[in-house]
Amino acid sequence: MSTNAATARKIALVSIGSFAAAFTLVPLYEIACEKVFGIKLEDTPAGEQRVAGMAVDPNRTVRVEFDGTVNSKLPWSFEPQVLAMDVVPGKPYEISYVAGNLDARPVVGNAAPSVAPVTAAGYFVKTECFCFTEQLLAPGESKPMPVRFIVDPALPANVRTITLSYTFFFNEQATARALVAAPPAAPTPLAPAVAAAAPLAAAR
Repeated sequence: MSTNAATARKIALVSIGSFAAAFTLVPLYEIACEKVFGIKLEDTPAGEQRVAGMAVDPNRTVRVEFDGTVNSKLPWSFEPQVLAMDVVPGKPYEISYVAGNLDARPVVGNAAPSVAPVTAAGYFVKTECFCFTEQLLAPGESKPMPVRFIVDPALPANVRTITLSYTFFFNEQATARALVAAPPAAPTPLAPAVAAAAPLAAAR
């Protein structure tokens, strides 16, 4: 094998290795969402300065649709309380999702949010979201999970509909910690004692 051929082979192997390493550093669902489906993932709150500088655009409305799914490893139910709403850019809004733990043990989940189309991701501003932290649900517990958001008035005029989606994933390590910290189950109460025997008949 010539020196040039050997060098080319080494370069190709290094390139393939670098490409594979990149995939291990970034979750595959992020790559699929952002590169294939045009969905941008977000997981941090907006800065106060950005929100304070927004002006309401009363002459425009944007349709916001809401969606929620649960990864197959997480024994939860999860859905938005409203499926869609029309919002005025620059005004704050709040909606809630509802999550329920269907398991007989405490379970921790993490929500991965996404915004579509990708061109709208930078203009959909979340100021409060359950996706910023781990969520612990006790056995059988169900609770609302609010989201506060503002659509930036600078949103491109050709974007008329935005979809906010969440996928909840099972957090195995946090669930293990929750199980260790959970108080032991209360013992099952015993059945009531059998009533005392009737008193002996009076002496004759």
